[in-house]
Amino acid sequence: MSYHDIITIEPDKRGGKPCIRRMRITVYDVLGWLAAGMSTAEIIDDFPELTETDIRACLEFAADREHRLVASVSAA
Repeated sequence: MSYHDIITIEPDKRGGKPCIRRMRITVYDVLGWLAAGMSTAEIIDDFPELTETDIRACLEFAADREHRLVASVSAA
């Protein structure tokens, strides 16, 4: 699985934030629910349009983004 097949970015939807399969549910929404302690099963119970694969794609997207993050350090 690749998150590229699941995570979509459309400029006119949710301000261009990464969403799941063209829905209005953002990666940030899912990560927030997980961070708040919700389980995958609880998220799917609340949002049955989501799948476990969707939730894993959000985690993969976040991990990839973190991996690409580069800090700029200036010498003073």
